[in-house]
Formats: sequence, C-alpha cells, structure tokens
Amino acid sequence: MTEITVRPLAQSDHADWQRLWTAYLTFYETKLPEEVYAVTWKRLFTAGEFEPKGFVATLDGKAVGLTHYLYHRSCWSQMNNCYLQDLFADPDVRGKGVGAALIEAVKQEAGKVGVKNVYWMTHETNTTARKLYDHVARRTGFIEYDLL
Repeated sequence: MTEITVRPLAQSDHADWQRLWTAYLTFYETKLPEEVYAVTWKRLFTAGEFEPKGFVATLDGKAVGLTHYLYHRSCWSQMNNCYLQDLFADPDVRGKGVGAALIEAVKQEAGKVGVKNVYWMTHETNTTARKLYDHVARRTGFIEYDLL
C-alpha cells in the first residue's frame, strides 16, 4: 500500500479542500452558502490561537481526506481543548488508514502546544467512522444537545 501523507493545508489546496469539504457536507446532507466557504477558507489561514486549522491527507499524490480542528478554553483545565470539527476521507479510500492518520496528526499537533484533550462528535448512524473512533479513542457517553 502507498503511504498516506498528512500535512497542513496550503493555499494551493483550495480546489481539493473545496471538493473534499463539499463531499463531507453532502454526507451530512448539508449545504452551505459560498460566503461560508470563503470565510472558512480565510479563517484556516488567519493567525490566532482560536482560529481553525486544517490538514489534508494525500495518497498517491491525490488529496483524499481532510480535517479541521480548533483550540478553545475550558473551565475544567488550564490548558485549551482541541475540537476536531470535521473529518472526511473519500469513500474510495475508507478503511485504508486516512481517517486514523488525520486524527493522529491533530493529536500530535495538539500535543506540541501542550493540549491533551482532543475530542470530536459524529452522528450515531455513522457506523463506518464509529468503528475507527471506537478503535482510536474512548467513547465518553456524553450526548450532545444544541439550541438551533
């Protein structure tokens, strides 16, 4: 198997990022206006402790996965937490380690700044991803609520 490469997003990744993020949003039956795409792309390259960051995974030179993550404060710790907000691998490469490599990259990056808590959510019906998540992380048992 060819090696998966994970690296920070670069400005030159815009087309691949848009393709992958659109596929991720489609998976969750969501559409966002172009303005949200534009501001998200801008934020991914804006300096700041709490601005989102991203990685892209490549296989055979093709972008096949992405993740977005961000740091935030917590009342339970002196250190920030890291929220892995979006994680996507092309359906053609699922099961080949792309998701695990992206999660590990976020974990390693968070560790460089002293952050130990990396967490994320997924939909209960996302059984393929949950198999990976159950293998690489512990399930906390918390249930999400929101006020939208």
